[in-house]
Amino acid sequence: MRADEAQAGYLPYIDGLRAVAVLAVVFYHLDAAWLPGGFTGVDIFFVISGFVVSASVVRFPRAGFFESLLRFYARRLRRIAPALIVCLLVTGLASALFIPEAWLSETSRNTGRMAFFGLSNFTLAATGNDYFSPKVEFNPYTHTWSLGVEEQFYVAFPLLFLAWSYGARKRWVSVALFAVAALASLWYARLLAQAGDRTVEAFYLTTGRFWQLGAGVLLYQGLSLAGVSARSGEQAARVWRGLRSAGLGVAVLLIAAGFVYARPGHSPWPDGLWPVLGTLLLLGLLYAGGAGGMLGRALSTAPAVAIGRISYSLYLWHWPVFVLFRWTLGLESAGARALALGLAIALAIASYRLVERPLRHAAPLVRMRNWGFVTAAVLVVFASSAIYRHVARHTDDYSLSVVSRNAGDWYPYGPETDPAYPGCKATVRTEQIQGGAAWVYERGGCERAPADGRRLFVAGDSHAGAYSELLQRSALASGRSATLYFAGGCGVAGLVDRREFDNPACRAYVEAVVADVGRKARPGDVLFLPALRLPRLSEQWTLFDENAAVSATFGADAQASRQQGVVGAVERLRPLAQRGVRIVFEAPKPLLRAPPYRCSDWFNRDNPVCARGLTVERDFLQRYRAPSLQALQQIVAQLPGASLWDPFPVLCPGPTCAALRDGRPLYFDGDHLSGYGNRLLLPSFSAHLDGLVAADTGKAAAAAH
Repeated sequence: MRADEAQAGYLPYIDGLRAVAVLAVVFYHLDAAWLPGGFTGVDIFFVISGFVVSASVVRFPRAGFFESLLRFYARRLRRIAPALIVCLLVTGLASALFIPEAWLSETSRNTGRMAFFGLSNFTLAATGNDYFSPKVEFNPYTHTWSLGVEEQFYVAFPLLFLAWSYGARKRWVSVALFAVAALASLWYARLLAQAGDRTVEAFYLTTGRFWQLGAGVLLYQGLSLAGVSARSGEQAARVWRGLRSAGLGVAVLLIAAGFVYARPGHSPWPDGLWPVLGTLLLLGLLYAGGAGGMLGRALSTAPAVAIGRISYSLYLWHWPVFVLFRWTLGLESAGARALALGLAIALAIASYRLVERPLRHAAPLVRMRNWGFVTAAVLVVFASSAIYRHVARHTDDYSLSVVSRNAGDWYPYGPETDPAYPGCKATVRTEQIQGGAAWVYERGGCERAPADGRRLFVAGDSHAGAYSELLQRSALASGRSATLYFAGGCGVAGLVDRREFDNPACRAYVEAVVADVGRKARPGDVLFLPALRLPRLSEQWTLFDENAAVSATFGADAQASRQQGVVGAVERLRPLAQRGVRIVFEAPKPLLRAPPYRCSDWFNRDNPVCARGLTVERDFLQRYRAPSLQALQQIVAQLPGASLWDPFPVLCPGPTCAALRDGRPLYFDGDHLSGYGNRLLLPSFSAHLDGLVAADTGKAAAAAH
């Protein structure tokens, strides 16, 4: 019996190998320290998929070209779509209930939407966040990237495999097509790895992964052309048993090397090579030599086969369960991990028994004409995507989170109108600058007392962007336009690190912003420079070592950075100050030890990231910010007309600085202002600007006399 005839028989060791792969991925996702290269389990899945899909296709009689395509796609849709759709819809609802919109979740919604169509890997690649970044760990759809790769492979597979169905020498055409495509993909993956800055693309996209799936196809084709069947090796095993055992040992070592030694940023090339070679060797030897022997029997045991059979559903469900635990209870403790793993397994079993297996083998679906089933499946995918989008767009209606239910207090977006200024409307338009953009807030639609003609320019890192509501309300109230420039991590006179000097992209952006302000600003205009100028005491995804932050603030390196910042800021900003532009620096705001938006609900306030609480001693923060405050005062003293605005007293009037005031948030995360915080600071900020106007008016009057 040849390979293309034997596939009607079930090969239990393939399910056993699936179990090894999925467990490696699951345990890696629970704690990467347990199995540092466990993510290469996906590489094993790809090889298995290429091998199995080739073997499954040849079981069917040859048909016409279009009928063959429809038959293939119908089978793949029955296999993949039902469990995936259910998982995406349930995950979408759970996300709406428990996950607020934030920096950690900003790409999640679109990733989930594209997963319905097998395109989420493109979304993830476009974000620039690699598979190993903290942000990706909070996206409940990250794992669908591999399904996208497989689905895209399945689009091309029947076209490349078509010649195989014609038998004889035409089979070599298919072999050649897969060999060329796999080698090109391998070369491309290596090229991207060498480029250094394109490893994200290499990891997520099919172009860098095709060789792994193609290797499985080529293994099947090679065995078939050699006349090897799934049972023929059982007689030959006595002759070459020792060589086969040695080969299987090497295969296990190669796979184990991938699990233990594969490194983030080095996949799929070169670290994906070892698990692929190991899987090819193991599959080939077991297929050619039978499933006998210790390894074959181990992979064919009932527990291994049972896990292998639910491996697809387990892969689908484990990741969103783990992510939802990260957002709520946390996934750091042994108890939480055990509970999350148990829930994932229970959902996988339910999915397999109630969705995956019944719909895959349901007689009415199997009897449907292939074109009818494919058409119906596509309509179901689009309808399910529409349901998902509806839930995602109406998160406020479903959410259990205080953040989503009280978005106006938490998010610094600001309203377009304000009852205090009837008929007025705040408008926002975008202007392009070199390396980025600027947002211009203006008042329109009403006849009010004209502004004094001064304009406000705001430039800095993400903390400048967190003032957007204040700027919008300021434009409504005063009539002064406000132009906002911000880029994450790129503060003007940031002081806390050397990024604006050492990072080429950041340096270019800061220089472009200062140049743009220089072209537009007139004497009397204000340039406001907010930024994070202290090491953080918290992060959105993990606890920080506070002692390390304190040491960094008062250490020699920090002092050198601040001094470089002082010199650089004076040199960069002096031309503007000498032209009469009033430069206002933001003094360091209070910092928090935990992010309020992740710690303000009944279901997340006990998360380990919230362990240090939402209050900080005022005296500690005053000492902590003193070096930065002193550096800012040095800059102000050297720039004509410069001043320092300090939001600290408004945000922390008592002996303890708190994240909430009267139940309303001052901050969104550990250091970015909330919408309510913006509104609370607006009077103080407006008074500071009015003071500058009064001072200039007084000088002008004195000069006139």
